[in-house]
Amino acid sequence: MEVTFVPHLVPLDRGILESIYVSLRRGTTESQVAETLQHAYASAPFVRLTGAELPEIKHVAHTNFCDIGWRIDEARGRAVLIVALDNLLKGAAGQAVQNLNIMLGIDQRTGLL
Repeated sequence: MEVTFVPHLVPLDRGILESIYVSLRRGTTESQVAETLQHAYASAPFVRLTGAELPEIKHVAHTNFCDIGWRIDEARGRAVLIVALDNLLKGAAGQAVQNLNIMLGIDQRTGLL
């Protein structure tokens, strides 16, 4: 499997937008990709899957959320995932608070929502 990760550099005060290109096995369907992502992130309260509605930085700015959307080209066996996050809050600061919450055994969302 081949994965290509492309962060986009644009003049923003905050936020990162990434395009991730993934080669899929022939015959992999949109619903299989959606099911796999839903399973992978089922216990991740700050990951929001947007499916075919691609995420935008303005929807994650000033939050600890990471939004993931995707499009599938079944004929070519490729997936394009678009990811948006606020690198200032979801970056080290948000991760530190989230990890502290987990270490203390409290809801990992405490202080971040």
